[in-house]
Amino acid sequence: MTTTEPGTLLTPAPARADWPTHRMGRFLADIEAKYDQSFATYEDAWRWSVENLEDFWGAVWGHFEVISHSPYTAVLEDRTMPGARWFPGATLNYAEHVLRTLRARAEDVMVTSRSQTNGSVEWTGARLQEEIARVQTGLVARGVTKGDRVAGYLPNIPQTLAAYLATTGIGAIWCAVPPEMGPQSVLDRLVQLEPKVLIAIDGYVYGKRDLPRADDLARIRKFLPGTHTVLLPYLDPEAPVPEGAQSWAEFTGRAGTETGFDAAAVPAVHIEPVPFDHPLTVLFSSGTTGKPKAIVHSHGGILLEHLKAHGLQFDMSEADNAFWFSTTGWMVWTMGMSSLLLGASVVLMDGDPNWPAANGEWSQWAVMAGTKATYMGTGSAYLAACAHSGMRPNQKWDLTRLREIQCSGSPLAADVAGWVLDAVNPALLLAPTSGGTDICAAFVGGSPLTPVWAGEMSCRPLGVAVASWDPQGRELQGQAGELVCTEPMPSMPVFFWGDEGNERYENSYFGAYPGVWRHGDWLVHTERGSWVITGRSDATLNRGGVRLGTAEFYAVLDALRQVNDTMVLHFEDAGGMGKLVLLVDAEDGADQEALETAIRTTLRTELSPRHVPDHVVFVDSIPRNPTGKRLEIPLKRIIQGAVQGQVMDVGVVARPEQIDATVARVQEVMGRP
Repeated sequence: MTTTEPGTLLTPAPARADWPTHRMGRFLADIEAKYDQSFATYEDAWRWSVENLEDFWGAVWGHFEVISHSPYTAVLEDRTMPGARWFPGATLNYAEHVLRTLRARAEDVMVTSRSQTNGSVEWTGARLQEEIARVQTGLVARGVTKGDRVAGYLPNIPQTLAAYLATTGIGAIWCAVPPEMGPQSVLDRLVQLEPKVLIAIDGYVYGKRDLPRADDLARIRKFLPGTHTVLLPYLDPEAPVPEGAQSWAEFTGRAGTETGFDAAAVPAVHIEPVPFDHPLTVLFSSGTTGKPKAIVHSHGGILLEHLKAHGLQFDMSEADNAFWFSTTGWMVWTMGMSSLLLGASVVLMDGDPNWPAANGEWSQWAVMAGTKATYMGTGSAYLAACAHSGMRPNQKWDLTRLREIQCSGSPLAADVAGWVLDAVNPALLLAPTSGGTDICAAFVGGSPLTPVWAGEMSCRPLGVAVASWDPQGRELQGQAGELVCTEPMPSMPVFFWGDEGNERYENSYFGAYPGVWRHGDWLVHTERGSWVITGRSDATLNRGGVRLGTAEFYAVLDALRQVNDTMVLHFEDAGGMGKLVLLVDAEDGADQEALETAIRTTLRTELSPRHVPDHVVFVDSIPRNPTGKRLEIPLKRIIQGAVQGQVMDVGVVARPEQIDATVARVQEVMGRP
């Protein structure tokens, strides 16, 4: 992998005269004409959008022809946070806007599924409509109405998408937990919501392993006594239906009938108009630092934000076939399914992308090439793993159709960014992005009108008033500050489920700066106008009064040969410097002594003597959650003596069986009991 310096210009911004070739450029031209503006740069347009929130979001509503069953009386009643009320009076439904696409593209393949459990499936727009209607019929028969909760214990397959749209179409509230979660992790989430219906699979295949879920499902059902269960056979087509449950065939009206597609034989999809802020879906926080927050997102908020994001920031259209690699519990799944809003088709994948090998037939690159995907949403950690392995996807697969890669979950190192353009497709737009489950959107990311710099994010999305602040609320440039959002966004949570008085909600985001959203990331605004996340602000290291962001360690360490993964932990002491511990997952066969010397030399040379660890500990794996985020804070607390189950939900941790050994090794090195 060729070395790429942070801040290297990888892709220049298009000339101002070329803006109209992108939908964002045409949208901004309409704004200029209507409001007598002139935008010389993207930054000019961004500034107008946050200074004129009401005009901007009203323009988004009109540009994307939002279907409203009653008119709104204002775009934004006031700009108070929390509690901003958007588009009062309007009634709409998110699912109706997806159906608009499905009806327009009824004969086109709109969903392509690649599954290690049941192979390849393709659904046209009409076929997806049929499944939505059938699921709705089953929900209504079970008494599900507006405001009820429907849960999916489901993987990333077409039936999950149909259940999501069927549920939200009738005004009920959707939530999903992926089947790779253990039963306690599932219950930590679903017990909060008391769903009326649970749709679950019997098991699945991951790589070469069959993973039955019948026993786990039985335990889950025991603690959800008021919930009706529907079993979708997935691992075993003949899976027995548990006592008191219902088969998917019966639920969808197919029991004892032909299973072929016949759109004329099912009722039309029902759409229930709901207020703008009516709950659409509940997304759960990772649960790695405590009980998962049940974050409630609204129909209107997700609709408006995703129309803007997909249509303008991603430049997505009916010409796209969008591949988003995600579990159903990650906000990226919800974001990915919104590709349908813009007329794009979607590619779903369920399985191990490293089986039978990282460059094998189930790699994300192979799936994209086989489905002719044009857009990729993936994890930065996946791109880094491919880069460090020496893989060159463009030499094995035809990826010339791939026009954009959006990556998130963790910062994208400069070397990996350079590798993407060199080894995947030099013509694509690379859009590293940082946002959150909390807003189901981005705070910083990319656009078709901005440059791309290695190791950095290009811009703040239109309508998103992000800044980097010091503790006194002063804006910073060139140094790390708190990522704040100074103006409301439509997709900010409506509330947390079960949060009486909104206490947890307000403390989570508004405790540091009253009336201003503090997200909990360290953010640097560079002299180029780009943005860099340097780590979680609650995981920042303080070495003798100097703050060190964890991301700057990883940017250097991720580029080292023979290093698979790393984690930085800092243990404070009375002396001020504390003890800095670096965990290293090295390649098999690596000379650990020589590698430790190289690590220490590199950190001292590339960063500073303060960055050199007191201890380097070689471990078998680094604890990460399914989105690729390193779990520094919960692991540190366990090492310090906290009970594992109270600070880390092992059900969301990749390779949880390694945690005890890692903790014991660090405690041994540091002389802790």
